[in-house]
Amino acid sequence: MDPVISEQLGHAHPLAAPVDDFLTDLINAGASAHTRRAYRGDLLQFAGHHGDPVGELTAAPVRAYLAEIAGLAPSTRKRKRAAIASFCKWAARHDLLQANPMDRIDTVKVPKNLPRPAAAADVAKVLAVICTRRPRKDLPLDRLRDRALFETAYVCGARASEVCGLYVEDLDLRLDDEHVRICGKGGSVRTVLLDDRGYVALLKLYLARAGYTSGPLFRASINGAGGPLSYDAAHHRWQSYCAQAGVDVDIHQLRHTHATELINAGVSIEAVRRRLGHASTETTQLYALLGSVWTSDLQAG
Repeated sequence: MDPVISEQLGHAHPLAAPVDDFLTDLINAGASAHTRRAYRGDLLQFAGHHGDPVGELTAAPVRAYLAEIAGLAPSTRKRKRAAIASFCKWAARHDLLQANPMDRIDTVKVPKNLPRPAAAADVAKVLAVICTRRPRKDLPLDRLRDRALFETAYVCGARASEVCGLYVEDLDLRLDDEHVRICGKGGSVRTVLLDDRGYVALLKLYLARAGYTSGPLFRASINGAGGPLSYDAAHHRWQSYCAQAGVDVDIHQLRHTHATELINAGVSIEAVRRRLGHASTETTQLYALLGSVWTSDLQAG
């Protein structure tokens, strides 16, 4: 059994074994470690509210739980509801539930907030704090790794979790055809062109210094023996660099900043959608709306 489940619920809890089995099936289905951690955390929280066997799970305790967390942000409540819905769907498919109680639970509506891009100058400050694109030869490999990792997230408009999961085999750095294959949400795969020569040179330097020819691109240990750097570790390191640079930029804003720069440069909505891996053009259009808001503010000023 997952040690976190054992520690927080105990083996005797009626939902401990089913949740553990559900998470195991997620692994077999190829779900990312980040996704599994999120599901585990949300389901453990729900299990602390509902202590009966999974077969007795009805709409009533789910409604009570959602009412209990009503003060949280809509996006957080939607995510927690989705975790319970996925678990219940799995339980019904395995005949642990006679009927799926989530069929009687309304969805959580999340307002469409505009993305929050950072100022390009602030992003540049943080990257410069890590190292330059032409670093000294004695620069520690983990610092060069961090510059390459965060610049990959920025120039590709990728999620930090997607970048942490990249492998050397996902790169193709042949001259005039440089691109990277990125595995996104829901098992989707997209190809992103690497059209920034300075960034490509930095990436090649990192690979040469590290000596990597296969396996995880951004590894947890500087001697190359570790697995992929975790999202949590990357997030912590990014925050540390932001503090050193004296700016407040969330790691996810790298993606927003890149998308906004593309829209402002006249790149089509469809091209930006494909580059970011959005399932719907509607999501990408928020960046166009953001650009129009910025234009209005400039004209008003």
